[in-house]
Amino acid sequence: MKRIGVLTSGGDSPGMNAAIRAAVRGAVNHGMEIYGIERGYEGLIAGEISEMNSRSVSGSIHRGGTILKTARSKTFMTDKGFRMALNMLESFQIEGLIVIGGNGSLRGAAKLMEAGINVIGLPGTIDNDLGFSDYTIGFDTAVNTVLSAIGNVRDTSESHDRTIIIEVMGAKCGDIAVYAGITGGAEVILIPEREVDMNEVCRVLIENRNKGKMSSIILKAEGVHISTAELESTIRERTGLDVKMVILGYLQRGGSPTAKDRMIASRLGYEAVRLLHADIAGKAVGIVGGKVVSYELEAALEMKPEGITSLSDLADILAT
Repeated sequence: MKRIGVLTSGGDSPGMNAAIRAAVRGAVNHGMEIYGIERGYEGLIAGEISEMNSRSVSGSIHRGGTILKTARSKTFMTDKGFRMALNMLESFQIEGLIVIGGNGSLRGAAKLMEAGINVIGLPGTIDNDLGFSDYTIGFDTAVNTVLSAIGNVRDTSESHDRTIIIEVMGAKCGDIAVYAGITGGAEVILIPEREVDMNEVCRVLIENRNKGKMSSIILKAEGVHISTAELESTIRERTGLDVKMVILGYLQRGGSPTAKDRMIASRLGYEAVRLLHADIAGKAVGIVGGKVVSYELEAALEMKPEGITSLSDLADILAT
């Protein structure tokens, strides 16, 4: 392939720019033309496409977000919108497409693949919920952002003898909560993969108070079945503790990517170009055991992330 495109889709994640940078400079190194598609599938449909070169990505590796911008496209999911996307790729004579995004974005890539488009998918999401890669682009940065927030919140928690609930992202996957909770010393970690036992939560907090520990941090993933507000009021009523809540929200998506995320993204971005240059497509590229690997895209999307039950058990032990 001589002419390829790259887009970022869905929620942004720190490190996407490093992947774009590696793809662009990798393509230039292989003598290929590469086109940046802005605003994901929505921009593809609208023809927001322009050629990129090495200078296009200068000064981008340290930046959060995505220089190509991103969007969620309902239009792409319609027959008309999908045909427009295909026509746009044909108009620009783009032979291969690199899609950087989460589950929904890569399923869109799989749909393009079924229509005959050469695609490579890269895991760009802070949730770390794609089973074909040990780590997704942006996850490490998000964990470190939460870890910093825990440190700041703990200062005020201890000053006021308060129990503070910190809600983090993770609608279906509790990896951010578990990784940040263990490394941040949270007393309680609540994730979607485990049923919340309010008796256990309240008992832990009361036992901590009886031992003289007057402040505690509860880390809760947003996908846990009980709302953060309900959790706050229930704990206050059952324990008499002074309880407050902090919702980090989009704060977790921003910020300069960590060295780990920059390295992962750079390796995956370059591998995507290498595969397309070799006329290999229909793959999802990830990191497993520290090595760059690729799987058939459709098979990769069916892979389930490894459970984090053992890490949750570790968290319980370390919090005692």
